Amino acid sequence: MTKTIVAVIGCGTIANSAHIPAYVANKDVEIKYFCDIRKERAEQAVEKYGCGTAVEDYRVILDDPEVMAVSICTPNNVHASIAIDCMRADKHVLCEKPAARTYKEALEMQKVQHETGKTLNIGVVNRFNKGVNIIKQMIESGELGELYHVVVSFRAHRSIPGLGGDFTTKAVAGGGALIDWGVHFLDIVMYCAGDPKPKTVSGQAYSKLGKDMPNYAYLNMWAGPPNYEGSYDVDDFVTAMIRTEGPSITVNGAWAQNIGVDEMYIDFLGDKAGIRLQYGKEFTLYSAQHGALLESTAKYPQNNAFQEEIDGFIAGIHSGEKLPSHIDTVIVTAQMIEAIYRSSEEGREISLLEAGALA
Repeated sequence: MTKTIVAVIGCGTIANSAHIPAYVANKDVEIKYFCDIRKERAEQAVEKYGCGTAVEDYRVILDDPEVMAVSICTPNNVHASIAIDCMRADKHVLCEKPAARTYKEALEMQKVQHETGKTLNIGVVNRFNKGVNIIKQMIESGELGELYHVVVSFRAHRSIPGLGGDFTTKAVAGGGALIDWGVHFLDIVMYCAGDPKPKTVSGQAYSKLGKDMPNYAYLNMWAGPPNYEGSYDVDDFVTAMIRTEGPSITVNGAWAQNIGVDEMYIDFLGDKAGIRLQYGKEFTLYSAQHGALLESTAKYPQNNAFQEEIDGFIAGIHSGEKLPSHIDTVIVTAQMIEAIYRSSEEGREISLLEAGALA
C-alpha cells in the first residue's frame, strides 16, 4: 500500500502529545510537513521525529498535491478557516476539538465538507476510548433500563490554563471551561446516549476567579505561564440544564472554583442501573438484584484512543467509512455549547426546536 502523505498544522502540545506520535506509529503514513506560525516549533518537530519539512505558512501544504490529509492542531480561532481551505484544496481533515469557536463556524465547515466530499473528523477522542464504548454498548443493550438523566461534572480547584493567553481570550478560544473541557464531557454523553436531539437549553456562565489576574492564586498552570498583560474574558465556571429527546442532562463545570476537590465524572442514571464514569479512568456500575444493592468496578485494558483515532482517520480516507467523530455526528455538541452561552448572555432558556434559534 502506498503511504498516505500527511501534514500537521500547529506543532504545540496536542500535536506533540497525540497526533504526531500516532502518525509516526502508523506504518502507512508519511509526515511531509510540520507547520507552525512559530517556525522554530515546526523545526523542533522535524528534529525530534526525524522526518518532514518545517514551514510557517500552511498555504505551502495546500499547493502540494502529494498531501492527502492534515491534522489541524492550532488555536480555535483558525480551525474553521484552515479546515475549509484544506478541504477545498482536496485534503482530508482531522481538526482538534472544538470544531470551531462558534456553531456558525462549525456549520460552515460542515457545509464545505458536504460540498467537497472530503473527510472532516473532529478530535473528540473519547469516542475511541474503550471504557466509553463499553458504556455505550451497555446502554444500547438495555442494561441500565431507561436512561433518563445524565449528570456531568468537570470541576477543578484552580486550573485556569495559560492565564492571559489564547485559552483565556474569547476572540481566540471562543470561550473558557465549557468549550475547552465541556466539549469532551458533553460529547461523551451524546455518543453514549445515541446522539439524542437537544430540545431546550438553560445555562449560566461565570467569569470570576481569573478576572483579577495578578491576584489569582494557583499551584500550577498548564498551557504556559501567566501573561498579566493579556486578556481574561472567558468562563471559568458554567452550569446548565439540557433537555433532549432522550435523557435530560445537567452540567457543572469549572476551570477554577473555591472548592479544593476535583470532580471529573459523568453519571448515567437508568431505572435499572447507573454508571459513574471517572473521566479518563474506569467506571463503576450500581444496580439492585434479589433485594440487594450491588456495586462493581469494570476492569479492562486501557487502549490508546489517540492512536485509534488517527488510525481510523487514515483508514477511513481510503475506505470511505464515516467515523463516529465525523462533523455530521459531533456538530450537535457545538450547537449545545452555543446555546448554553446564548442562554447565559440573554438570561433565558433557548429552544433549539425553533427555527433560527441560534441565528
